[in-house]
Amino acid sequence: MTKRALITGLTGQDGSYLAELLLEKGYEVYGLVRRSSTSSLSRIAHFADRVHVVPGDLLDQCSLMDVISDTHPDEIYNLASQSYVPLSWTQPALTAEYTALGVSRLLEAIRRCQPKARFYQASSSEVFGQPDESPQSEKTAFRPRNPYGTAKAYAHWMTTNYREKYGLYACCGVTYTHESPRRGAEFVFRKITRTAAQIKLGLASELRLGNLDAKRDWCHAEDVVTAMWMMLQQETPGDYVIASGQTYAVRELVEFAFRYLDLDWEQYVSVAPEFYRPNESVELVGDVTQIQTDLGWKPKYSFKQLVELMVDYDMQQLMAAK
Repeated sequence: MTKRALITGLTGQDGSYLAELLLEKGYEVYGLVRRSSTSSLSRIAHFADRVHVVPGDLLDQCSLMDVISDTHPDEIYNLASQSYVPLSWTQPALTAEYTALGVSRLLEAIRRCQPKARFYQASSSEVFGQPDESPQSEKTAFRPRNPYGTAKAYAHWMTTNYREKYGLYACCGVTYTHESPRRGAEFVFRKITRTAAQIKLGLASELRLGNLDAKRDWCHAEDVVTAMWMMLQQETPGDYVIASGQTYAVRELVEFAFRYLDLDWEQYVSVAPEFYRPNESVELVGDVTQIQTDLGWKPKYSFKQLVELMVDYDMQQLMAAK
């Protein structure tokens, strides 16, 4: 029998890659999209005719219940949220409505309408904030330091509470920063690869960044969505850290990207105070022991491969637009 999956956040980076993966595995895929959404459908344009786009909103309990009752999904992946951390400071209440309370509404809709469905909640390393230990594991205490991380912590705990209280098959994947050519240009990884490509083509002359020594744990989004799917195929539900287990400084990312284009990064990169964030006292990096042991999951893409892939993509896009 063909499995059915419902994805919220279908048009986002993760949603589009997950939909592709599920289609390859023979799923019937439904994607929840707000009627009023102005988000681009470009990420799913190449397979839009193979998915069912259904209207619904995480702010509207009834719409979620209607969608779940109508589609009868076997698996539900909640990837929708307001996920840009700086915006969560200017719109904290809206971030809470979508990223926190939206999950409560979705869990309640599942409990009432499709309690046998398997549910994946996209958690985030932002729940750790300023952790007491490094690397961080499934047992690391939450200490969120911004409205987005706080909302994600609420959603994480509501998911585990519904699992324990009502016996739902509900999982949280604590994802670290993950990138792809479908990543928004406002995020630092894409900002670096795109600007490097612009400089190579004579379309820009400078790249302004914040703290070059800040370190991040970066993965490819394709690897992350594979882990999401694997989590819902296990006999019993569990929460996992999804990460590469390695960190690279922003400086190293810049060096890789510019060297790949035969550019001397020091001629073009400047530090801008408005982008500067101090070094974290404890490094944010995921401990992937549990997911590798239980699921056998490992990232397919190396950091270097990810950088080169994204630089190539940005070069192609910019050259096609000239």
